[in-house]
Formats: sequence, C-alpha cells, structure tokens
Amino acid sequence: MQVSDKTIEELSHLARLRFNEEEKQSVKNDLQNMIAFVEQLNEIDTTGVEPILHMSDTVNVLREDVVTGSVSREEALKNAPLKDEEFFKVPTVIKK
Repeated sequence: MQVSDKTIEELSHLARLRFNEEEKQSVKNDLQNMIAFVEQLNEIDTTGVEPILHMSDTVNVLREDVVTGSVSREEALKNAPLKDEEFFKVPTVIKK
C-alpha cells in the first residue's frame, strides 16, 4: 500500500494537525515504513498459533481484604490545623 499526499492531508485534518511540506514528507515516510512492517508480519504463517491476551499466565494476584487497625476520628483530627468535632476544615475551593 502506498501513502499518498492526499492520505496525509486527510489524516492530518482528522487529527487536527498542520504540517509543512518537509514534515508531510517525513510523516509520509514514517507511515510507509509502518505499513511495510505490518505487511511483513502478514506474510508469517500463524496456522495453529493460539492468540494471547496477556504476556504471562499470571491471574490476578490479590491479597485477602482483611480489616486491620485503623486510626480513630479523634486521633486523625488531633493534629489538624483547622477542624470541628467531626471533620477537617479546608479553604473553600469552589464558590457557589
């Protein structure tokens, strides 16, 4: 497959990119090299080769979800610069 100037113009329009003539030629060469590589891969006989989804056979290795010690509300608020009985107080970020 050959990449034409028209193809580059259409792709650059879709990607909202602008190229000068030198950049167009560079992009054209790069796309041509990528297509040539994919065409090489198409020549390989993959009969009987199973498709893979992941590079390893490892399945989700998760730890047990066990509740352990936690900090009480009073301890958490103890060193807060601004607080009330239940919450940290922070500066207003979004004004109504």
